[in-house]
Amino acid sequence: MFVRDRQAITPLQLRLLILLCLFSAPLLATPWGEVKQPSAGAPEVIGGAANGCISGAETLPETGAGYVSIRRYRNRYYGHPDLLAFIQEMGRAQQRRSTQLLMLGDLSQPRGGLMSSSHRSHQNGLDVDIWFTLANSPSAARQLMDNRSDPPSMVAAGGRTVSEHWGQAQFELIAAAAQHPRVDRIFVNAAIKQELCQSADGDRSWLRKVRPWWGHDAHFHVRLACPDDSPSCELQKPVPPGDGCGADLAWWLSDEVLSGQAKKGTGKPQRPATPKMPAACRAVLTSP
Repeated sequence: MFVRDRQAITPLQLRLLILLCLFSAPLLATPWGEVKQPSAGAPEVIGGAANGCISGAETLPETGAGYVSIRRYRNRYYGHPDLLAFIQEMGRAQQRRSTQLLMLGDLSQPRGGLMSSSHRSHQNGLDVDIWFTLANSPSAARQLMDNRSDPPSMVAAGGRTVSEHWGQAQFELIAAAAQHPRVDRIFVNAAIKQELCQSADGDRSWLRKVRPWWGHDAHFHVRLACPDDSPSCELQKPVPPGDGCGADLAWWLSDEVLSGQAKKGTGKPQRPATPKMPAACRAVLTSP
């Protein structure tokens, strides 16, 4: 607490506190967000999702069959051709299921790299956020998303069950994504993973790709496997065997996590220290 013995903070103390906050707060300055266009040349993924880049990235169209890309002002709608193909296949599948549209969030910046806000990952053109809420039209999606808060959470208060906004459409959406052969893993809130574990029948092998993670209650985060044309791409360690519905999931739903005693990035699982940016990415950043 900054107030001691119930004494009011003086104007001088207030100014000092403001200065302390200004100079102690981490400011994430990154040159990658200043680049407005992809680099020339053939597409290639370099490095990992949390420490990499992409050369020759392709641009996701704002709209397509079954989808709409939102928050375009962020300039984070670039990716490897495999990612764009995955999105377009998901959109066509959504179009067959419903007249509603997928709402797509961030992919990568024009040349990937670290973003100034929102993500540590999404750096190498293989990640995309897909919102669980579906849109009735592109204009409805823009009205909902561009200048407002996120859509409703799919997780109920307390953090252990899904909310009233969850339904069959959301189940089908994430099941389709997880069964796609290019997908390496998907990050969701633990309560959503638990709901999938309880609802899935028949072939449950796709559940293995769906991993519990902090947040991710209104959208899910898809990460593709390294493409064949990118030998410098670094894939994460393989996901553990099994459907992921056992002890590991139970930890995510424990009092330790839900009470906030387990802080993001500590405890289980461990986050590795950020390695040095691949040298090839420096050339991508500065190339024409």
